[in-house]
Amino acid sequence: MSVIKSAENTPVDPREDLRRPGWPEIIIGVAVAFLLLSITPVVSGLLPDADMRNRGLLLMCWSVVVPFAGFTAAKLVRSRPLTDFAIRATTRRWLLAAVGIGIAAFLVKGVVNMAIMTLTGFEENAQSAFYDSSSSGLLPLVVMVATVSLLVPIGEEFLFRGVLMRGLLRYGAVVAVLGSTMVFAVFHGINMALPSAFVVGLVAAEVTRRCGSIWPAVVIHVVNNLAAPVFVVLGGASAVG
Repeated sequence: MSVIKSAENTPVDPREDLRRPGWPEIIIGVAVAFLLLSITPVVSGLLPDADMRNRGLLLMCWSVVVPFAGFTAAKLVRSRPLTDFAIRATTRRWLLAAVGIGIAAFLVKGVVNMAIMTLTGFEENAQSAFYDSSSSGLLPLVVMVATVSLLVPIGEEFLFRGVLMRGLLRYGAVVAVLGSTMVFAVFHGINMALPSAFVVGLVAAEVTRRCGSIWPAVVIHVVNNLAAPVFVVLGGASAVG
C-alpha cells in the first residue's frame, strides 16, 4: 500500500471525494468497535489482578483489535475500494506538515489537560494499566510502542476518520469534523483521555478533510501516542537517577 504519491502535485480525483461510506458502514463499524470496547473488563478479567505485566500486554493488544475490527466490519458491509475511506497516497509535504501539527496538538492537549486537572482535580486515566505494564521491562515497552503508539493510531484513524468522518461529510465539514471528533473522544471513556482524544481527533479530522488522505492523520496520532512510551522511559530513567 503506497503512502506517498510519486508526484507531489498530483491532485485527488474530485470524483473520488464523492464516493464515501454510508450509514450502514458508519453504524456497523462504530457499533462493533463500541461493543468490543464494552467487553474490555471481561478481557482484562481473564488474568488475575496480581499479573499486572501480562494484563497490560493483553489490554495493549486488545486496544488494537477493537478499532481494526470496527473498520473491517464497516469495510465488509459492501464492496468499496480503500480510497472511499481516504486510504490513499498523499504528498511528502502533508506528511511532514503532520509531524509539526502533531507536536502542536500534543502541546495544546497538555495545556487543556492541565487546566482541567487544576480546575476539577480529576486525574483518572483509563490507560494506567498500559503505563504500569510497560514500565516493568523491555518487552512490554516494545509492545506498547508497536500497539499503542503505531497500530492503534492506524486502526482508529481508519475507523473514525476513514469511515465516520468521511461518511458524515455529506452533511458538511462542521458536522463531519465535530461529529466524528465527539464520538472519538467518548470512545476513550470519561477520563483524562477524553480531552486529549478530542484535541487530537479534531486536528486529525480537519487534516483528513483538507488533504483527502488518512495518512497525515495517522502521523499526527502516532506523534501524540509516542509520548506514552517516552514518558515511561523518562520515568524509569529518573527513578534510577
